[in-house]
Amino acid sequence: MKKIIPLSVLLLFLTAFNSLIAQKKNLSLEEIFGGSFRTEGLDELRSLNNGKEYAVLNFDRNNRTSTIDVYDYKSGEKVSTLLNSKNLDGIQYFISYELSQDESKILFATDREAIYRRSSLGTFYVYDIKTKDFKLVATHKIQEPTFNNDGSKVAYGYQNNLYIKDLKSGVTEQITQDGEKNGIINGITDWVYEEEFAFVRAFEWSTNGDKLAYIKFDESEVPQFNMDVYGNELYPTAEVFKYPKAGEANSKVSLHIYNLANKKTAEVDLSKYNNYYIPRLLWTQENNLVSVQLTNRHQNIVDLVFVNVADQTSQLILKETDDAYVDITDNLTFLNNNSFFWTSEKDGFNHIYQYDKNGKMLAQVTKGPWEVTKYYGFDQNTGRVYYQSTENGSINRDVYSILPSGKNKVRLTQKNGTNSAAFSADYTYFINTFSNAETPYVYTLHQARKGKMLREIKNNEGLKNKLASYKISPKEFSTIKINGEDLNMYMIKPLDFDETKQYPLFMYQYSGPGSQSVGNRWMGRNDYWHEMLANQQDIIVVCVDGRGTGFKGRDFKKMTQKELGKYEVEDQIAVAQKLGQLPYIDAERTGIWGWSYGGFMSSNALFQAPNTFEMAIAVAPVTSWRFYDSIYTERYMQTPQENASGYDENSPLSHVDGLKGEYLLVHGSADDNVHVQNTMRLVEALVQANKQFDWRIYPDKNHGIYGGNTRLHLYTLMTNFIKNNL
Repeated sequence: MKKIIPLSVLLLFLTAFNSLIAQKKNLSLEEIFGGSFRTEGLDELRSLNNGKEYAVLNFDRNNRTSTIDVYDYKSGEKVSTLLNSKNLDGIQYFISYELSQDESKILFATDREAIYRRSSLGTFYVYDIKTKDFKLVATHKIQEPTFNNDGSKVAYGYQNNLYIKDLKSGVTEQITQDGEKNGIINGITDWVYEEEFAFVRAFEWSTNGDKLAYIKFDESEVPQFNMDVYGNELYPTAEVFKYPKAGEANSKVSLHIYNLANKKTAEVDLSKYNNYYIPRLLWTQENNLVSVQLTNRHQNIVDLVFVNVADQTSQLILKETDDAYVDITDNLTFLNNNSFFWTSEKDGFNHIYQYDKNGKMLAQVTKGPWEVTKYYGFDQNTGRVYYQSTENGSINRDVYSILPSGKNKVRLTQKNGTNSAAFSADYTYFINTFSNAETPYVYTLHQARKGKMLREIKNNEGLKNKLASYKISPKEFSTIKINGEDLNMYMIKPLDFDETKQYPLFMYQYSGPGSQSVGNRWMGRNDYWHEMLANQQDIIVVCVDGRGTGFKGRDFKKMTQKELGKYEVEDQIAVAQKLGQLPYIDAERTGIWGWSYGGFMSSNALFQAPNTFEMAIAVAPVTSWRFYDSIYTERYMQTPQENASGYDENSPLSHVDGLKGEYLLVHGSADDNVHVQNTMRLVEALVQANKQFDWRIYPDKNHGIYGGNTRLHLYTLMTNFIKNNL
């Protein structure tokens, strides 16, 4: 028998509920971008060699001092302080640290000067833990200083050359001489390698420290990019650097081995392999054997090659191929006998494989219709492999262990959401970082063998309690059937959502290859902003990961090959149209926004579906893949010379005639990544099509468009644009 609730009771409940909501505070942009909702974490976590203790970098905000503190895994008690900036004459605080392998010395930085996304110059010191002495590595700012294995030397880059400092004698030796700005770079990656292969240090010490392997970049034939920097002086200056756009010349790369004993350098002949790019360099467990990963320009073949530096011979150990492209990762791990672990998508999903030292496959370690998302390592004592995966759903992450045979798998984390692990040196323990859409980061200690939780280290309950007094709506996760695929989606509704009303729909997406925007994890700043829009402007915010995004298998991710912006745009348009049929969505008020690839997408959606979208915001968008860098673009599109239609038919520049709605276009003038050229070309195309739109250029701001009040200004601009046009 169905129980009927009297109307008077229902009205009383709704009145009380609305009264409770009304008492909650509104989020403000000043709070969002002023750090009011900052989370606490474990900064620069390092496991010590004994496997019983770990070190963390702590910063005292009140006194502005830094410490490297050591804690006992089991008890959580602080054991010691390795370094305190109070004890360093002339140094107030430091911002990063590395321990030598024997943990006798600390390499720390006092200040950093950003170059590009990952690269920087810094002032570095070496601190001797026993003697408590500390000395400058160099009197000028340097790049990527790195200890050799016994901590007796430091190698680093400076002005495109490599140097080695002997810490015992204090003597510094310059080991390359031909470094030249915009010409030759030794041991440090060029712009496009840094951005797209995601590494800066292109040199590696051999196991016993008697050799240094490094990559040389000859970028003399790479086209030059000029970027005006307006600054505060009477005349602007020009920043000039080498940037290979799609189809243009790239750096010529070569592998070199420097021998510290005879002070000679030998170039390694890699001509018989696919050696257009050298995206990874790693010494094996044998002192004279270095591994190098090589790939062709299309990036659909990766050769794993072992180089014997003693006799200058080389051997192809493994060849990975794909009809689209092969992802470069840092998962290659060598065991004592030089067998190794490797990840591959060759069975349709990203999984772990084990090979012997000659490249013979020993086992496929993991298998199933899910993705390995991180490889953590192998415990040679227990014979277990540790990894993170999507076995519990593609929007979640869990930590597992398994035998190399693929047997005896153990799920080590139990809470649904995003779990990641930092293992102790001996794999006895791991520190789990957990969050989900309702829970800010929680750090807990677990036994590695079965995953048993031993204690909580840190949580963000204070932030969670603080947010309880604000208007925060739950993210509603689901899937939506679009173009034959079940796409991951979240929806944010106003707290006082009334299904009898109609709400504007505002869509957010990134959509780039292999990316994920719909994840069961804690909020970022955009999430707070979306909450603010939902609860202060009565908007329903939706995010959908369309075809081409990641963590749902190789075929789903790579179906956009040679057609970036085709299927992804079709999906976002179809989502908007399907959601527009819901009774509580006002289909006549639909907007979309995104940044970078997302700005490319939002522009295309508005231009190509003028009867579906009424407004769009594009921040730092690519407007033609012809303007973007070679490694990223050609990985997915091949070159413009090979695929002109793929570049042009999916470019917003080709669809400006379709603009009917309201459009806001934003860019930073000093964006070294997606050049402001993209926006300027689109502006000209829109002007010549006689289309009205709004746009904003932020002087001297890079791809992130931040610094001072810049983010506050930008999001105020976007908030007002939405308020006036949706």
